[in-house]
Amino acid sequence: MMDEITDLFDRLLQHCGSADIAEAEFKKLIHEDPDLRAAYREWCDEVGSSEKKGFLDYCEEYFESQDQIWDNLKDDYEDE
Repeated sequence: MMDEITDLFDRLLQHCGSADIAEAEFKKLIHEDPDLRAAYREWCDEVGSSEKKGFLDYCEEYFESQDQIWDNLKDDYEDE
């Protein structure tokens, strides 16, 4: 399931073209699907991230891996 979560993140980022939009879409998906929500929680535990920041942490790595400049998406994530 870990690979499925990262595959889902990749698909959302490629389809949406924006981390903010992809994050909103992901939140809808995990709200509607308890199994996906449980898998996401497990993924966050595995990678050592919080549920609030897990998707954005992945985005940061995703953009850095593509040599894109990472800008903090939201101020409320900086202090955690």
